[in-house]
Amino acid sequence: MAGCRFLVVSVLVVGLLSVLAQGLGVNWGTMASHPLPPKIVVQLLKDNGINTVKIFDADSSTMKALAGSDIEVMVAIPNNMLRTMTDYGAARDWVKTNVTRYNFEGGVNIKYVAVGNEPFLSSYNGSFLNVTFPALKNIQNALNDAGVGGSIKATVPLNADVYNSPESNPVPSAGRFRTDISDLMTEIVQFLNQSGAPFTVNIYPFLSLYGNPNFPVEFAFFDGGSDPVVDNGIQYTNVFDANFDTLVSALKGVGLGDLPIIVGEVGWPTDGDKNAKASYAQRFYDGLLKRLAANHGTPLRPNQYIEVYLFSLIDEDAKSVQPGNFERHWGVLKYDGQPKYNMDLSGQGQAKTLVPAKDVKYLPKKWCVFDPNGGGNVSTLGDQITFACTWSDCTALGYGSTCNGLDGNGNASFAFNMYYQVQNHQELSCNFQGLATETTQDPSTADCNFTIQIATSATDASMKPLLVVFMMYAYVVALLLL
Repeated sequence: MAGCRFLVVSVLVVGLLSVLAQGLGVNWGTMASHPLPPKIVVQLLKDNGINTVKIFDADSSTMKALAGSDIEVMVAIPNNMLRTMTDYGAARDWVKTNVTRYNFEGGVNIKYVAVGNEPFLSSYNGSFLNVTFPALKNIQNALNDAGVGGSIKATVPLNADVYNSPESNPVPSAGRFRTDISDLMTEIVQFLNQSGAPFTVNIYPFLSLYGNPNFPVEFAFFDGGSDPVVDNGIQYTNVFDANFDTLVSALKGVGLGDLPIIVGEVGWPTDGDKNAKASYAQRFYDGLLKRLAANHGTPLRPNQYIEVYLFSLIDEDAKSVQPGNFERHWGVLKYDGQPKYNMDLSGQGQAKTLVPAKDVKYLPKKWCVFDPNGGGNVSTLGDQITFACTWSDCTALGYGSTCNGLDGNGNASFAFNMYYQVQNHQELSCNFQGLATETTQDPSTADCNFTIQIATSATDASMKPLLVVFMMYAYVVALLLL
């Protein structure tokens, strides 16, 4: 999603694995308090037959892990760097540092550069309107001048809000680029066509359902039974097809209806909203993967290969929840790389699941829970919960979420434990003014999991004194503000 970093992953056939759905990909976000080590993730990708990956920056630790893997990579430039890239010298230096630096035998197999991420979102109030296209041109020109522009292309991942159909005729064939950016989008599309780059768009059927309480639930899925939308005799039975073809019509409107399209993000979250649940996610992916395997295409591009990237690979507990609590739960894998549900990447409908991450190391099996007999002032419990949730992820407690059924004591325990895990079980992180205590008894319920976080480099002994000081400082400051 906008403003976040992630990896986009394509899936191909590896060894004796069954044939995977053509054009399949997955985004791998890295905004987590305890991200899996890059080497573990690279092995995870290999184990699942995934051989193309996109990162929404050019983080050196990730690039080093990818070196020599032969995995195709799309590196990216975050939105906050777009203005800098309007200077050609800066663009040239960026390409040298993040692209050609790795362009050697046994290096990183870079295929695309993503210039920004959803920079024209309406919510950005035009912040990137004047810098995105110049940055795109400079990056592609820098790639050309470096001698790699023939094989590495610059593109701009865009949200589906850059196009729409008028309210008076809300059908795909009436699709046009948003009026306030129509001229700019025309220039960008023409440049992509000239440079041989694809149009990259993010489509989210879940958000259609989330943003409109009257949206027909069945229309969000590929096997739904909702009434179709009829457009000049064409029947649309799901919102993905309708959205995709609205873009095709918008491209036709500027004379480039055959421009290749990559669906950079599409997926379904599993927590943080009443419609964000594993059963819906499994149903959505099952329908999507079967269509991809069959090269079904859409009504305006029938029987065609569509390159699609699922969003996302792993849950991210440090993402912004401004769009909604579901933002931290898009992964097809849990925070530790373990599968959430059966998922057959071949699109054949088999009862299979993803290969889990290997060699994951966890913190000790200890939890932090509310202690009503600990001598603390229970009248401050609400403030203590607020503090814990401010510095950790309590989105599973929200309405319609997996931990929504806990009682008051359970809510406190969940919040305390999330903070305790984020703080790597450090001293005083399970105190909360005498309202909490450590336990080796798992407080999880059938529906609600109390996390044991993974151990990362941040928990090394050399870092422990620094973490303790920082945690104590943050804790004291927060208490003073209560």
